[in-house]
Amino acid sequence: MKKMYLLLLSLITIVVVLVSCSKRDSVVVAPSTSVTLTDPYAAIKANFGTEINPLSWTNYAGQTHPAYIVKDNGINNPIINAKATLGRVLFYDKSLSVTNTVACANCHKQEFAFSDSAQASQGVLGGTTDRHSMRLINTRFAEEVHFFWDERAATLEAQTTQPIVAHNEMGFSGVSGRDNLTTLLAKLQGIDYYKELFTAVYGDVNVTEPRLQECLAQFIRSIQSFDSRFDSGRAQVNNDRTNFPNFTTEENTGKSLFMTPPVFDANSIRIAGGLGCNACHRAPEFDIDPNSRNNGVIASISGANVDISVTRAPSLRDVVNASGNPNGPMMHSGVIKNLGTVIAHYAAGIVNNANLDAKLKPNGRNVQQLNLQAGESAAIIAFMKTLTGKNVYTDKKWASPFKQ
Repeated sequence: MKKMYLLLLSLITIVVVLVSCSKRDSVVVAPSTSVTLTDPYAAIKANFGTEINPLSWTNYAGQTHPAYIVKDNGINNPIINAKATLGRVLFYDKSLSVTNTVACANCHKQEFAFSDSAQASQGVLGGTTDRHSMRLINTRFAEEVHFFWDERAATLEAQTTQPIVAHNEMGFSGVSGRDNLTTLLAKLQGIDYYKELFTAVYGDVNVTEPRLQECLAQFIRSIQSFDSRFDSGRAQVNNDRTNFPNFTTEENTGKSLFMTPPVFDANSIRIAGGLGCNACHRAPEFDIDPNSRNNGVIASISGANVDISVTRAPSLRDVVNASGNPNGPMMHSGVIKNLGTVIAHYAAGIVNNANLDAKLKPNGRNVQQLNLQAGESAAIIAFMKTLTGKNVYTDKKWASPFKQ
């Protein structure tokens, strides 16, 4: 009898345990409506709204350009949408300066074809740039791979972080008590939206100088302008020298003067031909010939020193805006304020120096005298204005992504 009682008690215990387990398991596996997943892009949305979307990156890599544009210095760092987008954020972020007040975009403004209306751009703590801010139009579409006016950066990638560590520009110089680039990298790595962006782009949060350079260079190379009247005309003909059907007589005359080499006498005075601008600023990209030397402008921004080390120039595209007004002062020193003065410089204002381009001293002794004829300066200027586009000034993909 006692054995039967114990057996019955054991069976009851087993049933109770099984029922208890069944109820407990049902609680564990039951769907819960109280669980909230963390948004991996919360900081990106908070700072950029819909401007930056890691699930649908802005199209930079898919941009097209005319078939007659054949030069490309970005083949070793091809544009990828995610990296160019990160470059856009870096380009406009004032966190890249020691005072959180200056970004790359402060010196390279979209409204001025990514140059500056000021002769010298404002840096941190009262500093200013040593040379005028170069336009960043079509930097990719050029044979020249060196950057800065004096070509001291071997690549655009190398150029991108030099203003950041310049004491008078963005200030991470590491001298006079300033933080250095290593400090900046740690600073950026601690910013919430960079944690999300670098993870989305690279798979981790590590912020390094090569990554900054790679992304900034891709964004800058993405800035292109091929919707000018020159491009509309060039698409209708077989070569640059043929008259363009959409040009006025004056514009076609200016184009011919630009393209045609001059004929000089023994004293380097022009007696026939054109003005020969194309020898250095080569159509249709209008990029600078990498072999060019100094152009005879030897003044510095301060006016206190002679500067003959300048041998590079930006593309001549968008040298003026759609209204025909200059996108800031011209040349490395910003001493020239309009196209008429540019033409006058090459006609009779070149200063001879030890680094002068040989093309500007045709007989090896005397600098050129272009002996301009009536209407030639106006024709060249009319042609130069046809090189200006429209989209580059307004396209949001090149504008600040930060919420205003």
